[in-house]
Amino acid sequence: MHAAFFLLLGASLARFLMRHPGETRTPWIIGLSAVLAALYLLGPVLGSRPTPRRLTWLGALVVVWMVLVVLAPSFAWCAVPLFYTGLRILPPRAALALVALLTLFVVAAQLRLATGFDPNLVLAPPAVAAVATAVFVHMQRQAVRQRDLAVRQRDLAVRQRELIDDLLRTRRELAATERREGTLAERQRLSMEIHDTLAQGLSSQQMLLQAADRSWDTDPATARRHVLTATGIAERNLAEARRFVHDLAPADLAEGGGLEAALHALADRETAQARGGLTVRCHVEGAPATTLPDRVQSALLRIAQGALANVTEHAEATVAALTLTHLDDRVVLDVADNGRGFSPERQTPSQAGGVRGHGLPAMRARVQQLGGTLTVESAPGEGTVLSAAVPLTTHPDAPDTPSAPGTPPTPPAPEEHA
Repeated sequence: MHAAFFLLLGASLARFLMRHPGETRTPWIIGLSAVLAALYLLGPVLGSRPTPRRLTWLGALVVVWMVLVVLAPSFAWCAVPLFYTGLRILPPRAALALVALLTLFVVAAQLRLATGFDPNLVLAPPAVAAVATAVFVHMQRQAVRQRDLAVRQRDLAVRQRELIDDLLRTRRELAATERREGTLAERQRLSMEIHDTLAQGLSSQQMLLQAADRSWDTDPATARRHVLTATGIAERNLAEARRFVHDLAPADLAEGGGLEAALHALADRETAQARGGLTVRCHVEGAPATTLPDRVQSALLRIAQGALANVTEHAEATVAALTLTHLDDRVVLDVADNGRGFSPERQTPSQAGGVRGHGLPAMRARVQQLGGTLTVESAPGEGTVLSAAVPLTTHPDAPDTPSAPGTPPTPPAPEEHA
């Protein structure tokens, strides 16, 4: 638009000089053209806001142009750039009034130049003014929409940053929660591991040493056997403790041979430690289609250890049997004894609240973590059968976690550490 203004101003001045050489008004025309050009160049310096200085400048620009049009009507074509200048600076109504005034001057100038009346000279300038105004209004609306779009995009970017910050904060909180839950789960797992190994072994050692103390003077040979048996249990507990330090895997499984070999070794060890008071047999039915997961093997071995510890301490049994059954979709461990038995329905929560009452709840928690079930069948005088069934396709692969909140625990049997 600036280039068009100066082009039209130069063309109008050249036309005047070519058509009217040597006239007395020529110096005025040249001087006013220079003033008009200087004023137009001053416009961008003053800014685009309708300040008093800016309005004064626009008034001076329009007045100089009008004087030029009166002196030389050919300068009327410079009105088109002035349309845009007024529309850009003035409010809408004032801008339209200015456009109408400039249009009237253009029509008057064209009629002065014409030799006769020409309707085109009356209709063309308003049409040009209308087109120029419509183009400017459209461009202005487009600019407003673009600014609004830029504002919305900026707000959207701010919102996205806020959402990302919220997401990162939520992820940090979730990670902290998972760490806390993992810590609690690991504590529960360690408590079960210690109960099924070290605590059971220490309990057996205590019983054996107490028995040795009672028979120390009357039957030294029996007391010595009790001490030797307690020494063997201590050695086994030491191996378990060292295994905890390494990877917390059961020592029997770490020695190789898998779960079946570990159960046979457990049965032989319990039989030897009982010195004829208890015979433990181990039987395996079927064969696994694939190697059992380490977590399943470890859990079933711990359950067998805890169950036999209860049989030794509470059941007064002479025979116990470990039976490992491999089925297509699950593996089942049964621990049966011919002890004095008990009535599960007569147990009360208070009987499970002692310091040592962790055997059956720990076994149940182990099985539930693998998606399995634990059942206890017993009656007074008819022995006890404990059965742990673990599915081979639905147990979780994630680290051990506590059982679901709100799951009612099964009351512990009197054979376990009450």
